[in-house]
Amino acid sequence: MLPIQWPDGKKFAFTVFDDTDNSTLENAPLVYRLLRDLGFRTTKSVWPAAALRDPSVVGGSTCEDPKYVAWVKELQSAGFEIGLHNVTFHSSTREETRRGLDRFVDLFGHDPRAMATHTSCQEGLYWGGARVTGAHRVLYEVLNRGKQMGWFRGHIEGDPYFWGDMCKARVDYVRNFTLPDMNTLKVCPYMPYYDPGRPYVKAWFASSEGARCKNYTDTISEAAQDRLEEEGGACIMYTHFGKGFVKDGTLDARFVELTKRLAKKDGWFVPTSTLLDYIAEKRGGIHTLTRRDRGRVERRWLMHKIRHGST
Repeated sequence: MLPIQWPDGKKFAFTVFDDTDNSTLENAPLVYRLLRDLGFRTTKSVWPAAALRDPSVVGGSTCEDPKYVAWVKELQSAGFEIGLHNVTFHSSTREETRRGLDRFVDLFGHDPRAMATHTSCQEGLYWGGARVTGAHRVLYEVLNRGKQMGWFRGHIEGDPYFWGDMCKARVDYVRNFTLPDMNTLKVCPYMPYYDPGRPYVKAWFASSEGARCKNYTDTISEAAQDRLEEEGGACIMYTHFGKGFVKDGTLDARFVELTKRLAKKDGWFVPTSTLLDYIAEKRGGIHTLTRRDRGRVERRWLMHKIRHGST
């Protein structure tokens, strides 16, 4: 595919989709203050609904905390995108998901444009083995020892966890593959793409590995930043800013160093949906994935999982 010419002569594009796991008022504001002050505008996901059942899956604040919601709304007003990470941190039935989406609208004024599936929520759309096809699915199940076979059911019509129709109607972009290169667009040049075999998602996007602070800083190293700029690429970092970026009330020094360095470059720093909208516009619409396209990106992702254990 042809290279993208970025707005205003910018040399590359960069953003972050932050999964909200472990995000609280004790850690997240420090990260976002740095991003805001340096001119970055990224995507912060939320859980719009409180936990109704066992909260042991993961920690972090939900939008039931009024102080947390007030802070997230401040981010939105400052130009950050608010995305979805499922409606709460445990599995949610169809009706619970509907209520959670409505709650998101009540809080932020519109449906979530971008989302990422959270951990082991059963309403995950085309998640687990359903992320891949044919022999790749067999390999995935072997790597995972079949632990999640049949678990993810958000795309199965008639199932209590089915919400694929709501996703298609209310969400524009859904994250899938996480890959090791900082230039996400280089390793997944098809994004944003529509997959005919997974029709309940309007468009998918990939991301670059950064699940925890060390993964993140390794991916955005000085050399990787320079390559991204030279290649005129686009990066969508996958991360959890609640995991290791703040310790004892202090931001990780390496994260600060690399973020300041990146900010000095001539990049286009916009939220995830803004970036994906622009790529789609420049390419004349959402790309429809072919079997060959899918095979290539699936192999890249599986090799990354084998080597590093990505999400």
